[in-house]
Amino acid sequence: MLIKSPAQRRLQAEVDCPDDQIDLARAALWIAQEEYPDLDTSAYLKQLDTMAEELRDRLPAERYPLKVIQAINRYLFEELGFSGNDTDYYDPRNSFLNDVLERRTGIPLTLSIVYLVLAQRLDFPMVGVGMPGHFIIRPQIAEMEIYVDPFHKGEVLFAEDCERRLEKVFQRAVPLTPEMLPEVTPRQCLVRMLTNLKMIYLKKSYFGQAISTINGLLILTPDAHRELRDRGLVLYELERWQESKENLEQYLSLTQDAEDKRVIQQLVDYMEQML
Repeated sequence: MLIKSPAQRRLQAEVDCPDDQIDLARAALWIAQEEYPDLDTSAYLKQLDTMAEELRDRLPAERYPLKVIQAINRYLFEELGFSGNDTDYYDPRNSFLNDVLERRTGIPLTLSIVYLVLAQRLDFPMVGVGMPGHFIIRPQIAEMEIYVDPFHKGEVLFAEDCERRLEKVFQRAVPLTPEMLPEVTPRQCLVRMLTNLKMIYLKKSYFGQAISTINGLLILTPDAHRELRDRGLVLYELERWQESKENLEQYLSLTQDAEDKRVIQQLVDYMEQML
């Protein structure tokens, strides 16, 4: 059974709607509140509103897409000094929206979220793009195939630039197809945020925080049965064997053909004996 913290209950209420109705900034701040229980989310939402108003005053009279992008880039990356954190990429603070706004640095996903929520407030619709190995955004304008890379100070990319980047990722020529640059919904953005945090916490053996991120992932994707397995395995590391056993048994009941069924069953049997 998933016992939700106050922040997780707020996240649940925020995402209990169609994807296109999720308030990305608010939901990201509820995720941050799990790490910072006293976080005043309204203060950061107000900060984003203020940033959007300041930016609105800097927009060109003729709102051509490229000119709007240039105005956002000047404001965020030149005037405010936002930048990609390539010196400490795996610092968990890079994944918390409040920290990104305060420190003005982050990873591709969180810098993209700042860009997206500002663009939304300016009535300039943009969408996340899940390029392999990276995260970028693009304006939702059918006749324009351009992309923006917030991690690299809002660099504008064309299809040819994306192809060259994919060649570096795959170490070979890769034809650019829509599957290579899929749109990412707000829910998927939040899942990526939590998955990043989960991997960081597991690598550092911060098991308590890892469980919190898995709980968040199960709120966003309740059918992600592997998260049940992972929560069971993390609970095992914490020697919370009864809870671990319950999670792993649930995982086995939901995934009859799981490749790791035998190993997980052996672990369940071991805990049964220990209990």
